[in-house]
Amino acid sequence: MKRYSLYVALHIIAIAGLSVLAYKLYEAQLWFSLLLVCLLLTATGTHLYTMQMKYLRMVYRLTDSIRFDDTSQSFPVQVKNKVIQEVSEEFSSVLKIFRNRMLDEEVKQQYYENLLGKVDTALLVIDKEGNIEWMNQTAISLFSTSKQIPQDILDAIKSNSQIITHTKNGTIQEITVSSTSFIAQGVEKLLISLKDIQSVLERNEMEAWQKLIRVLTHEIMNSITPIISLSETLSERELSESVVEKDYAVMLQAMQTIHRRSKGLLSFVENYRRLTRIPQPQLTVVSVNGLLADIKKLYSDSAIEIIPLAIDKNLEIDRTQIEQVLINLIRNAKEACATNTDPHIVIKAVYLQDKKQVELSVEDNGEGILPEVLDKIFIPFYTTKASGSGIGLSLCKQILALHNSRIRAQSEVNKGSVFTISFR
Repeated sequence: MKRYSLYVALHIIAIAGLSVLAYKLYEAQLWFSLLLVCLLLTATGTHLYTMQMKYLRMVYRLTDSIRFDDTSQSFPVQVKNKVIQEVSEEFSSVLKIFRNRMLDEEVKQQYYENLLGKVDTALLVIDKEGNIEWMNQTAISLFSTSKQIPQDILDAIKSNSQIITHTKNGTIQEITVSSTSFIAQGVEKLLISLKDIQSVLERNEMEAWQKLIRVLTHEIMNSITPIISLSETLSERELSESVVEKDYAVMLQAMQTIHRRSKGLLSFVENYRRLTRIPQPQLTVVSVNGLLADIKKLYSDSAIEIIPLAIDKNLEIDRTQIEQVLINLIRNAKEACATNTDPHIVIKAVYLQDKKQVELSVEDNGEGILPEVLDKIFIPFYTTKASGSGIGLSLCKQILALHNSRIRAQSEVNKGSVFTISFR
């Protein structure tokens, strides 16, 4: 392009010089020389015009190629003009680079579209009015070819709801909703992700029932088997008017065993009934620090440290039930620290400013929980303790579920455990 600019500049200088020379010859009345200079001036101007027109045609072809996405164009030159050839090669090179970039972008677009089309989460891009501008295959299967997002989902986004119930063709779906706003070409848009969790909930529910049934079966069979065996033994013995003292002792021992196992089975069933009959919480406004102060009164042990909120907050909870949850967690923490020479239990309240919620945690430096056990500790009747009933933590989880809250556990063997309650 530098060569072309120089070439044009030389033509302009030549035209200017010939124009001045023609004027001088006109003043000197040298008509023949003036005619030659005028012819030369015309030829120079015509050559410059022709060269400029070829340049403009190549520019038009380049812009048309870009406008109509026709990157197969090239710029061959039939004349033996090195300057125009250089410009032609430059344009061809630019178009080739543009073509390669478009190809790369197209490959990326196809890659991301195929990738997003395979995920089982519905993804949509909408404008402020709720018009759908793009959606993946999962979203298409969820909303067909609708160009407008359903009003219930739009309302959920505006109210920051995380889970909504959406009805499609008479089928109720539980859907998690999350959204992110972004600016594209100066226009605000919204990227929405929707996931149908109904099947996940059903699968988890089925797994929970299967685990519970396995535990119930195990516990009941452990109690029933010896009762049946002893009953058969007693029934096989013939009763006579005079019972031998030795036989009486054996029968008495068997009956005591039956009584003990029957009582244990009755206790197990009573625990199960207690677990399935948790009353609805009676919600009242409770001070977090006041709740912790009452817990402190129950435990004067120096090993237990309570850290309240710097600025007190209120919770709408059933005080009695939440106290029971904390008591269960503290009791478990004390049992975990039983073999520790320097036990330390921390009950701490934290206010999460970004989530506008309070978290209560019970942390101990006890023996910890094995990784393979950690995901089972909230299953009813599952316990690793010789004298445990296995309902303490499951009871806590159910109480918190009734409060629309949740509990999570973190643990490291020989370092301790942390149970955290998140109040929503």
